[in-house]
Amino acid sequence: MPQTSAHPATSAIPISAAARWRAFWVCVAVAAITIMDLTKVNVALPSIGEAFDAGSTELQLIVSGFILTFGLVLVPMGRLGDQRSRRMLFVVGLSLYTATSILCAVAPTAEVLLIGRLLQGVAAGIQMPQVLGMAQELFQGKERGRAFGLFGATIGIATAFGPTLGGLLIAIGGPTDGWRLIFWINVPLCLIAIALVLWLLPDTRTRSQRKVQLDPVGLLLFAASVVALMWPFLFTTGAPTDNPARWWLLIAFALFVAGFIAWERRYAAQGRSPLIPLKLFRIASYRNGTLLQTAYFTAAPALFLMTTLYLQTGLGLEPVFAGMISIGFALASAVTSWIGGNLVGKFGRIVVVWGLIGMLVCVGGLVLCALFVPAAWTPYAMAAVMVVGGAGGGLVIAPNQTLTLADVPVKQGGVAGSVGQLGQRIGAAVGTAVALSLFYATIYRETGTATDEVIYHDAYAFGMLSVGIFLALALIVAVVDLTARKRGTEV
Repeated sequence: MPQTSAHPATSAIPISAAARWRAFWVCVAVAAITIMDLTKVNVALPSIGEAFDAGSTELQLIVSGFILTFGLVLVPMGRLGDQRSRRMLFVVGLSLYTATSILCAVAPTAEVLLIGRLLQGVAAGIQMPQVLGMAQELFQGKERGRAFGLFGATIGIATAFGPTLGGLLIAIGGPTDGWRLIFWINVPLCLIAIALVLWLLPDTRTRSQRKVQLDPVGLLLFAASVVALMWPFLFTTGAPTDNPARWWLLIAFALFVAGFIAWERRYAAQGRSPLIPLKLFRIASYRNGTLLQTAYFTAAPALFLMTTLYLQTGLGLEPVFAGMISIGFALASAVTSWIGGNLVGKFGRIVVVWGLIGMLVCVGGLVLCALFVPAAWTPYAMAAVMVVGGAGGGLVIAPNQTLTLADVPVKQGGVAGSVGQLGQRIGAAVGTAVALSLFYATIYRETGTATDEVIYHDAYAFGMLSVGIFLALALIVAVVDLTARKRGTEV
């Protein structure tokens, strides 16, 4: 059944329709810059490894360290955006993103690059919560569905086009320092975005004499929970030297989460504003949608990373050509995101179910290409399969985003969207770590016992196995939610 909103909120910003859409496209552009960085750096990992003689641990941290700090500041910045000026936070985040991109571009060592990526993640975490929060305030009803459809299309293009752009910049800059252009290109893009934010974004400042409430104890418990969960995965590379003692941190994670939930309930009972309003999770559409997108984003970034790694290290393909494999995914997802954003109001969760089935078909097809298609034809076959994945992915992101936030009150849009994005970022870190560890562990295990061709075939297949499992979990959540709604119940 289609999802309807229990909170028919009107636009909180009294501006014309044309001005709303101009503001929306500025927000989407900021999101695209940020999300593209998550995937375009992946294609540069072999080049960065050669430039700094970095091992799998350092490369893993360059990818996942960004995601860690991104996730740490998402929720408090979403909360702050709900309480104060989103436009101001956009400017702060973009300014920091510009500075940290320069630091990454000129990094003389892997350690400096890692520091730059950690700070860049903080900047991303400041600006990204404002995107969905602003969209919640700008639109309502069917217009919101169309907006999220366009948002999903743009994010799908940014996610899938990132490797292509990264590979192209490496080709232009050369194999040694071409990866630096991946960060330099952010500078003019961010400066243009800052100008557009100041020019076109409406002021959403809450005119209140109350102090900003960020729940400091809850913030500390939340940060400890995120770090304890993500740390073991950040240091999971598949190398024989991985320290198994890191998994004990998952016990600490469980304790921190229990403490966080208890504190937040007590804090809310005192009439104060908790960091995360736990009552949001009583809304079935929000709870199920958040679980679904967490599982989906645990799989999707790893799919691109595994494929580009296999094509570069296994088949010796140049970065620019390895990145181009995902162009079909980007184009197809753009089309189906728009279609899905318009269909979801009529058909509801079934749109997402079909999208996830398409993604699972893509995963199976990519593995079959690696195993059975001759090496010379493998990139072409994978590019064709990616089109199927893109068509499926477009039916997941935008429709699920619409369903997830449909019943959320407008003024909680920032923190609600932040929690969803936190799930995406944690999922991306966990999924990337699991897939990378399976990939490299297979290489370490089979080196000396099989040919290089067999080793990389097996490594890719094991890495993609984790991608398929997480997509299957997302599909289970979608089917359970769909079944419950057909029965007229909530789960």
